[in-house]
Amino acid sequence: MLKDLPLSEHIHQHCNESMERALLAERHPLWARSCPELKDIDFIRLGLLRCISVVDSGRHFLQTNEQIYGQLLPHSTYFKSLKSHRRTSMLEAFEQQSYHLHSEHCYRKALIILKHSRNLTNTP
Repeated sequence: MLKDLPLSEHIHQHCNESMERALLAERHPLWARSCPELKDIDFIRLGLLRCISVVDSGRHFLQTNEQIYGQLLPHSTYFKSLKSHRRTSMLEAFEQQSYHLHSEHCYRKALIILKHSRNLTNTP
């Protein structure tokens, strides 16, 4: 990931990479389907935004999302997708890959920090 990207772009890249890995991890995932009304990647992004938003309810979130991002999403589509067993399976596969991606990133950062701290201790 590039350091000069805004947080929203980092999240977008992470979600896309996690989804690609989740699709590649299984031969024929039963959860992989095309939903033109609300794409899986958009469902994930909305879920993350809902978690970090300061809103009172799901309806308030949808109204705020429409005002800020101009994305009109029918309430019924959003709330039905929250109860979908297919989306639950998709999120489980996505979460595993997201965890692995985070672990790899943290491991690389830890190596850089350890290398840097060793260089500082060896400096006269």
